[in-house]
Amino acid sequence: MSASTYAILNPGRVIAGAGSIEQLAALAGTDFGARHALVVSDKGVAAAGLVQGPCAALEAAGLRVTLIDSTPPEPDVRDVEAIMEAAHAAGAPDLVVGIGGGSAMDVAKIVAVLLAHKQDLRELLSKKAEIPARGLPTVMVPTTAGTGSEATPNSIILVPEDELKVGIVSARLMPDAVILDPLLTLTLPPAVTASTGMDALTHAIECYCSRKGNPFSDLYALEAIRLIARSIRRAVSDGRDVAAREDMLMGAYWGGVCIATSSTTAVHALAYPLGGKYRMPHGLSNAILLPSVMAFNLVGNEKRFAAMARAMGLDTEGLSDAEAGGAFVEELKRLNADLGVPAHLRGWGIDETHLDGLVEGASKVTRLLDNNPRPMSREDMRALYAALL
Repeated sequence: MSASTYAILNPGRVIAGAGSIEQLAALAGTDFGARHALVVSDKGVAAAGLVQGPCAALEAAGLRVTLIDSTPPEPDVRDVEAIMEAAHAAGAPDLVVGIGGGSAMDVAKIVAVLLAHKQDLRELLSKKAEIPARGLPTVMVPTTAGTGSEATPNSIILVPEDELKVGIVSARLMPDAVILDPLLTLTLPPAVTASTGMDALTHAIECYCSRKGNPFSDLYALEAIRLIARSIRRAVSDGRDVAAREDMLMGAYWGGVCIATSSTTAVHALAYPLGGKYRMPHGLSNAILLPSVMAFNLVGNEKRFAAMARAMGLDTEGLSDAEAGGAFVEELKRLNADLGVPAHLRGWGIDETHLDGLVEGASKVTRLLDNNPRPMSREDMRALYAALL
């Protein structure tokens, strides 16, 4: 399973703990010497009052602040281009701060590059061009515990004409600094806590199973699984539980670190067309797919599945690796049920007539399918989708 050579990418600095957002102004002004900060967020985060304090603190420290809070839940090429126009119109920022979930942070990362270099976004997405160098300095502040975008070299953008999400992946997208403050996640609604939390768990599980798995990803993936498994139910049932929220935020961060060193697999490949065509929230699609894809991947990977079962806190005493792995898959199903995650796709207007299109879309995500621990054919993908109808 382990790659012959491997590397780890980490943000330049990580500040964590309750109240750590209070260090943003000093980080931006003193450490980065910024004078004009572009803050990228979304309407929901702004409405929750999570942006005003950081912006005010930056201004109090003498920085000019431009806030663009128009990032949609599933940003596409046109959304990013519109944000770029607004950023250019605001002047010349020398620092980009992403405050929000994965969409806001993904957009912040790529905007920092596009502001610094004359690059065409569509050429980057089509792989006709590569990011030439690092962009403006970036600080990522997650307000959800899910995508791990704050720790990845990825920016995921929807390409409407292809009905598919496309990832721009480059070490030059790694954030310069990250602030992990669980107090910023206390107002997340239960359903969002559940879907984003399952997204984070999916990252850790897939990276531990990945064909590129290595000692770095193994270490962080198992810790992420342990933290999320012990706290996600509490975080959903009592959003004010700071300890549970901190576990979730750290688990999501470690999951992002895993993505940077080993990458995700077939769950994400199958989820991308669900988001691209049907605009299904990314965390929800991952959660629905996770038990089925893991049941498929269990074959031939029993030892690693048994290790994940132990990380989740399951009692595997006296069980063979295959039995422990089976218990792990069953626990994923129970977890979804406890969190209110649906077990099927029909609520999104998907039926048998859409299977060919879903398979066609997923089959294009070769970057992730090639990473899957068990080869997955188009027939396998069709069967997985069909079973979820």
